[in-house]
Amino acid sequence: MNDNVRDKDNNKDSEKERLTRPRPVRESISEMAEIVMPNDANPLNALVGGRLMHWIDLAGAMAAHRHSRQRVVTASIDHMDFLVPVRVGDLVILRASVNRVFHTSMEVGVKVWVENYRSERNRHVSSAYLTFVAIDEAGNRLAVPPVVPETDDEKRRYEGAARRREIRRAEWERRKQARS
Repeated sequence: MNDNVRDKDNNKDSEKERLTRPRPVRESISEMAEIVMPNDANPLNALVGGRLMHWIDLAGAMAAHRHSRQRVVTASIDHMDFLVPVRVGDLVILRASVNRVFHTSMEVGVKVWVENYRSERNRHVSSAYLTFVAIDEAGNRLAVPPVVPETDDEKRRYEGAARRREIRRAEWERRKQARS
């Protein structure tokens, strides 16, 4: 085997190793901030729920992408409640991280706060769990490296993700049977 072929094989091996090595949750943490503008609001000057859902999806995708180092697509989003109104001019903070990996899919948690910089108050707006799947250019699923929870909070979310996955699967089966 010539040196060029050997170098290509070694590069493929090191690339595969880089993409499959376990990563701590902290490497997936993504945070974004958005100022609520008039075009984000309804006639009552409150943030439209669909816009918040869009931002949650983006924040979650960034965390999934950071962890997997691959393209990702949204497979599902769990239940969401809008806890407090968000007004035009407020600052919305979204923080996301990978909670757990299940071979080709990842559960990502996103928590949202509103920061009213005039009153210097932060309030919890919403939280959501999303499932993302890593894919290649052709849309085929790709294996995702394991996530390593380090803190007590990360370990709690890691264990909770397994329970939520079972609930999702049971709900999927229930809907599948209802369609039959």
